[in-house]
Amino acid sequence: MPEVIINGPEGRLEGRYSQGVGANAPIALFLHPHPQHGGTMNNRVVYTLYQAFTKRGFSCLRFNFRGVGRSQGRFAKGEGELSDAASALDWLQSFNENARECWIAGFSFGAWIGMQLLMRRPEITGFISVAPPANQYDFSFLAPCPASGLMIHGGDDDIVPSESVGKLAQKINAQKTVTVEQQIIDDANHFFGSHLDDVERLAGAYVDAHSNAVTPVAQD
Repeated sequence: MPEVIINGPEGRLEGRYSQGVGANAPIALFLHPHPQHGGTMNNRVVYTLYQAFTKRGFSCLRFNFRGVGRSQGRFAKGEGELSDAASALDWLQSFNENARECWIAGFSFGAWIGMQLLMRRPEITGFISVAPPANQYDFSFLAPCPASGLMIHGGDDDIVPSESVGKLAQKINAQKTVTVEQQIIDDANHFFGSHLDDVERLAGAYVDAHSNAVTPVAQD
């Protein structure tokens, strides 16, 4: 899991990268929670998602937004962080020019950024959004949403009510060309605490079912 340095819009972006299996390995990019509330690429939910994809043969990149860790720059209220994510995806694609698929996964604020990147990059074939903050940010740009995906939420989330995520998924599913699955983990709060295994299980099962490029995970 080597450290990598990416040339971002405001300078250096710090990342961690894992090379996938085979010359045409699929790729996945992971986006962390709000930089001003302690969010980093080492967030436990982000790392859990990262592990789920690496186990399935993806080339995976997680990184720190500007101003976090060793990444240069300052928080830019989402617009700059979207530019960071686009630069990170460019970097990931440059090392995997023949990738068979491209996925994006984000947690909380990172889910909001990820969905915006999804709208701008038609090569993204699938997404996983964990606790997307539908009550805090405007998701109306998903009109229409260009790819199907999965939303995972905690049943006891008191920061982003599950009803707001359900309404977002329902709105996207009103479109005819994509399907968003919603999975609620009972008793889990916004940070998922003791339910990280459930996050990995649900994310992994979704990728297994919807990716045409996945390397099957050995079952115990």
